[in-house]
Amino acid sequence: MTRAVFGRTPDGRTVERIGITGGGLTASFLTWGATLQDLRIEGVTFPLVLGSDRFDPYLGSLLYSGALVGRFANRIAGGRFSIDGQSFQADRNFLRRHTLHGGSGGTGEMLWSLQDHAADRVSFALELPDKHMGFPGDLAVQAEFSLPGDGVLAMEVVAQCNRSTPCNFAQHSYFNLDDAAGIAGHHLQILGDSYLPVDEEMIPTGEIAPVEGTRFDFRRSRAIGNTGYDHNFCTARDRMPIRPVAVLSSPASGISLTVESTEPGLQFYDGALLDVRDGLNGRSYGTKSGVALEAQAWPDAPNMAAAPNAILRPSETYSQSLRYVFRQE
Repeated sequence: MTRAVFGRTPDGRTVERIGITGGGLTASFLTWGATLQDLRIEGVTFPLVLGSDRFDPYLGSLLYSGALVGRFANRIAGGRFSIDGQSFQADRNFLRRHTLHGGSGGTGEMLWSLQDHAADRVSFALELPDKHMGFPGDLAVQAEFSLPGDGVLAMEVVAQCNRSTPCNFAQHSYFNLDDAAGIAGHHLQILGDSYLPVDEEMIPTGEIAPVEGTRFDFRRSRAIGNTGYDHNFCTARDRMPIRPVAVLSSPASGISLTVESTEPGLQFYDGALLDVRDGLNGRSYGTKSGVALEAQAWPDAPNMAAAPNAILRPSETYSQSLRYVFRQE
């Protein structure tokens, strides 16, 4: 385990980087956003995720990259929702009309406290006060990342609240498994037979559409290609025991990533808007240089009657498990 100062926030607070090793992987995390800053597999010289050696890009062009985003990942239409007949207005940071990843000060843009660390694991904690970004209730969240062995990076997130509130976290790394300039040649399989169509502002229309016969059919592994994707795939109709939901692979490198999750949705974003000039080892990341596979609740779930429940009650504990399983041929 390594621990070092990585940078400072605009108001002068220290951001730390914590490195852990185990099971053939080496990972580095930031206290800013509980961010996965770097990830390496033994014997491979290039990183598996997009990131930077400097802190400044995480405030701009690398916003959300590698972060644990919430308290509600993805979008809420108009930033408005109701719970038990009471209406709420959350911060509108997407097109100045909708809420994205918990608002302009969501958990991916906050300094988490380092709770515990060891050679192969690290845990962070954060407390969100009532009315933070317009959301009701105090929310306490803890996230643990570990390298338990056999090429696995595991994440456990738990949260509790004192008022009913939307609660939905997503790990937001961009993956590139062969260090090429783009991910169009990567192959992807998503184990879901439906997806959520969106309008011109990326808000779900309310339809749950079958993938069969459409460009969204990734039930069998195929090349991602150059068609644009930023959509939620419905991998279940409720939170489930952890199971595989997607497989990403690179024919060029022979590296594959299986995503295992408890969550009912998977947001597939092909990185079309990426434009980073100060990435890891001085790299630049252009459009579609990394792919995000965000396990989460369905976007706009508080406003979508058919969506799996995404409201956390005071008597409940939010619990999400995620495993990234890497293999190399």
